[in-house]
Amino acid sequence: MELTEEQAAVRDVVREFAREEIRPTALEADRNQEFPEDVWDGLAELDLTSLTVPEEYGGYDADPVTAAVVNEEVAYGALAVATALSVHSLATSCIAEFGSEDVKERWLPEMADGRPVGAFALSEPHAGSNPAEMSTEARREGDEYVIDGEKQWITNGKRAGVYVLFAKTDRDDPESVTQFLVPGDVAGLSVGEKEEKLGLRASDTTSLTFDGVRIPAENRLTEEGRGLSAAFHILTGGRIAIAAQSVGLAQCAMDEALEYAGEREQFDQPIAEFQSIRHKLAEMATRIEASRLLTREAARERASGSAGLTASMAKYFASETAMFVTNEAVQIHGGYGYVTEGEVERLYRDAKITEIYEGTTEIQKKVIARHLLE
Repeated sequence: MELTEEQAAVRDVVREFAREEIRPTALEADRNQEFPEDVWDGLAELDLTSLTVPEEYGGYDADPVTAAVVNEEVAYGALAVATALSVHSLATSCIAEFGSEDVKERWLPEMADGRPVGAFALSEPHAGSNPAEMSTEARREGDEYVIDGEKQWITNGKRAGVYVLFAKTDRDDPESVTQFLVPGDVAGLSVGEKEEKLGLRASDTTSLTFDGVRIPAENRLTEEGRGLSAAFHILTGGRIAIAAQSVGLAQCAMDEALEYAGEREQFDQPIAEFQSIRHKLAEMATRIEASRLLTREAARERASGSAGLTASMAKYFASETAMFVTNEAVQIHGGYGYVTEGEVERLYRDAKITEIYEGTTEIQKKVIARHLLE
């Protein structure tokens, strides 16, 4: 799908930033398991931390195709950074779409500037793919809600200053899930230690514990019982973002493989001259382009209405492409692809999460099949 002149200009700016500012930090950030905050500040200077904030609150308010392009290019630099940005954007999307005017005026201008960082607290230790089974409860007491429970796998967990939280107003009623805004400095909220992960190691992933946390009733973002439908609506955009990030990650691995295949010699010729390597590169490139086109079609549909089916197709296909391409990139590099000094080993580890978060591959297939059968 052809980009508009403005979308192409945004792509070029973000592409340069990703290659010049993000990618050089990626390997060290992964090794040290530290998020590159200077890079985040750079994203804020480019207005990318306001990607889903309406203009009246100081935001960029990007259309879905532009947002997909941004996610792809940032992920080319580092998936950990792109993940942090997309989760922050999920939080600002929720506040912009469901918050009261007072809540939007209080939080969105500062979040548009990059601080506080936003987080999206949906998953729980025993309710991963089925959020209706969550046990976190928010009980109404006068003009406040009192929150008790636990959340897990929270991206930006330690960095965040505001959490969009999903909790039941009646722990025994699966249809009472409601969406709330919880400031990061409230009493009774504790953030767990960072998870030790296979990949995405520069992104802080933590648990959250709510022990008698009190928030004003005005911090409720949806009517009671409307939180789950709101989450699914917002996550459609999130799945398109993950699909775009998968494309960016795969493109980075592809470029690494192309460069290595042209330079590495065996039997007195570059390995790029061998048919087996050429066939790998051809399939890698074809899957990447197919994923890119499917992702942009999902984004285009999102801009004009619902994109549930295509978003799930894009997320499923692009994440599997990321795994396939990074695996082939490691294979092309041989022993050098297996050691931690190179890029493709990190890319391979990072790629796996794209098949898991914001709806596993199995969940996407379930959604696709449901649409087809209906």
